[in-house]
Amino acid sequence: MTFTINKEGKEPIYKTLVNEVELSIHDGRLKAGEMLPSMNDLAAKLDISRETVKKSYGILTEKGLIIPMHGKGFYAADITADVRPSVLVIFDKLSVYKQLLFNAFSERLGDAAAEITILTHNQSVDLLEYYLDNNLGRYDYYVVMPHFPLDALSQKRAVKQLSRIPNRKMIMLDHLQPGYEGNFGAVYQDFRTDIYHGLVQGWESKPGTPTLRVITLPSSLYGKSIREGVERFVKEKGIQVEYITSAPDDIRPGDTFLVLNSQLDTGLVALARKIQAAGLNIGTDVFIISYNESDMNELVLGGLTTVSTDFRQMGRSAADMIIGHKLEKIHNPFRMIRRSTY
Repeated sequence: MTFTINKEGKEPIYKTLVNEVELSIHDGRLKAGEMLPSMNDLAAKLDISRETVKKSYGILTEKGLIIPMHGKGFYAADITADVRPSVLVIFDKLSVYKQLLFNAFSERLGDAAAEITILTHNQSVDLLEYYLDNNLGRYDYYVVMPHFPLDALSQKRAVKQLSRIPNRKMIMLDHLQPGYEGNFGAVYQDFRTDIYHGLVQGWESKPGTPTLRVITLPSSLYGKSIREGVERFVKEKGIQVEYITSAPDDIRPGDTFLVLNSQLDTGLVALARKIQAAGLNIGTDVFIISYNESDMNELVLGGLTTVSTDFRQMGRSAADMIIGHKLEKIHNPFRMIRRSTY
């Protein structure tokens, strides 16, 4: 068995060799029980140092992919045996919604995973690159939330880094990264169409002027896509719409507010206070629909109506792919959850 590596690439040679041997085992070129070249022979054939081969074989041994036999050499392990996978989860940021997702993911996996590590890239491609430099080849699955700045350069760099992860190890969460292709796994939202369908399914005419007032921040990563879905909805329904960045002073009977920021932030508090100051009641005079669901929404304002993807289901679906060893692309459920504010 011989291996081919790219010594001109950016990735360290030992990692490239680890990935090549691992791929050879998974695609069947290297059969269970088959002997690998000795460290000296492989170093000579690839024109690399023996220490590089030794380091690669050490990592492969730790991962359970090859088995050292004293005085004989290294042999390919039987990967069909009951070997629990290790999982690296890379979120963009931690939030109450990500916590719901991760809890459902880890609970569903249970003892089926040997290790689950969580990191956050804070929407930085540089940080993602750093994580991959240090962890590529060490895990069986990479569960990544690819939320990055939408400018062309950042998106191009994001695709380049994500493409370093083999398709068979990749599960994307919450968003499908444009430009990343192949037979990878994904559980995702479609921000443009989801908000449209969520509003269509749950909308009811309320007393007063049918006006939808959308509160959103200019910095919202997918605000433009969500707005396009809202525009489609109001055009079909013949509803007036207004986009604002904070709670307005002119609260009118019949207003319905769609709050696209996090529910439990100061923006929602400010809105509730201004409605109260206007002498109006939430749920009868003025109505609120907020974006994204969490357990606290059952208590906020006596029960906060939301439009949201199902974060728990997103986590469970990703875990099921790992448990079943079957990657697929799943559009996650999205719906309106009706409570007292609407």
